Amino acid sequence: MEFNDLELERLKKLQRLRERGIEPYPARVTRTHTNQQVIDEFAAKEAAQDAPHFAAHPAGGEAVNAAVVGRLVLVRPMGKASFAHIEDGTSRLQIYMKKEEVGEETYEMFLKDLDLGDFVEAQGHMFRTKTGEPTLRVSQLHIISKAIQPPPEKWHGLKDVETRYRQRYADLLSNPEIREVFRKRTKIVNALRRFFDGLDFLEVETPILQPLYGGAAARPFITHHNQLDQDLYLRISFELYLKRLLVGMYERVYEIGRDFRNEGVSFKHNPEFTQLEFYAAYWDYRKVMEVTEQMIQYVAQEVNGTTVIEFDGKTIELGGTWARITMRDAIKKWAEIDYVEYPTAEELRPAIRAMGGHAPDDASWGKLIDGLVGDYVEPQLIQPTILYDYPRDISPLAKRKAGDPMHVERFEFFIAGMEMGNAFSELNDPLDQEERFVEMGRADNMEEGEAHPLDEDYLRAMRYGMPPNGGFGMGVDRLTMLLTGRSTIREVILYPHLRTSEK
Repeated sequence: MEFNDLELERLKKLQRLRERGIEPYPARVTRTHTNQQVIDEFAAKEAAQDAPHFAAHPAGGEAVNAAVVGRLVLVRPMGKASFAHIEDGTSRLQIYMKKEEVGEETYEMFLKDLDLGDFVEAQGHMFRTKTGEPTLRVSQLHIISKAIQPPPEKWHGLKDVETRYRQRYADLLSNPEIREVFRKRTKIVNALRRFFDGLDFLEVETPILQPLYGGAAARPFITHHNQLDQDLYLRISFELYLKRLLVGMYERVYEIGRDFRNEGVSFKHNPEFTQLEFYAAYWDYRKVMEVTEQMIQYVAQEVNGTTVIEFDGKTIELGGTWARITMRDAIKKWAEIDYVEYPTAEELRPAIRAMGGHAPDDASWGKLIDGLVGDYVEPQLIQPTILYDYPRDISPLAKRKAGDPMHVERFEFFIAGMEMGNAFSELNDPLDQEERFVEMGRADNMEEGEAHPLDEDYLRAMRYGMPPNGGFGMGVDRLTMLLTGRSTIREVILYPHLRTSEK
């Protein structure tokens, strides 16, 4: 490993500490309070007592004594006394040291051998400075971790934003705002769990490595099991395994976990992402619509304290009853074409091209319609909107719409111009399902790499009898983007996938 001049200087300090008998990476640390806890306790005692008297006699019997730890983020030497700031996972705390109180050896170590980025343990009692800042007056100071590499510069001056994602640890240590995004992400997941647990759902885990992928139209990642000498797939969806559990007499199940899709990367796509799926026996897509609204509103209120959010310069109201529009009516409204009048790809493709739209030669009828949604409808759906009744040939797992051979009972919901989730009245007719699998598996009916395999075991499960049910899937990453105001998925995934760096 090569070191630059700044790092070499820190290594010299590390060696000096050890030569003086000071271990820069001790095995144990004393900590009685977090920084925020000691600040809060001090403020509470001030309020409960005579504040002027308390501040003037901080070492008295009612003093707040504490041992705290944190990273050195600011140092202000002032001769025989010094101020500094240390930061832990909760807050930043000012500390104050006098040479005569901590001893000459400790004070010399602080001035000569400690650097910004080092972790220290400080023991003492709290007081308030003349400027009013709660401060720990240090009686003992110990180094607990020496930083060899200096802290990064503030990211507002960094041009290569990918460095923030490649070195997420450096991003987090220098940006409290980014740390808050991921705290909020955890709150979102916890709120989702509380919501479904409150509806008597059972949280389960299904296989990540699967002998046959399914449940979505996506290209899978392939791996190999050496002992079994068998190719396996990283799951692209939980759906088929979760619905097997409905056959097994669980009525409401959900899972929050990772899915893997071997496809494009964009501001709203990552090959590895967190998905929520739920399935409820005896529900249909209308019931799922209601629960979807309730779920998003509940999570927003729990995490942000409001159903109003700001995203990409727009104010969005998540509360109330959301707008609902059929796919056909939405495309007629914004693309000004009625796809029902063009019931085959060969008829629809020239009609789209005639209006200046994009219509690939190899796209099926359903894919052409889906393209119209992406190009013309999706950008209009800023406020929460449910788009429902989708073409049958792009919805192989959804129940047919009664009296309408073209469409199925499926909806997606959109917020801020993004598709946020997908739901069906789930198909539970095993004969119809097998026919759909066969149809969707034809190479000429799907884009390369997206053919849905025929899952014989899933069909066997269905033949035992599957109750009518409603199902739902949503990317947790996109929901986090929405509730934290982040415009790219890389900002809400701790370790997003990036092309291997040559540096």
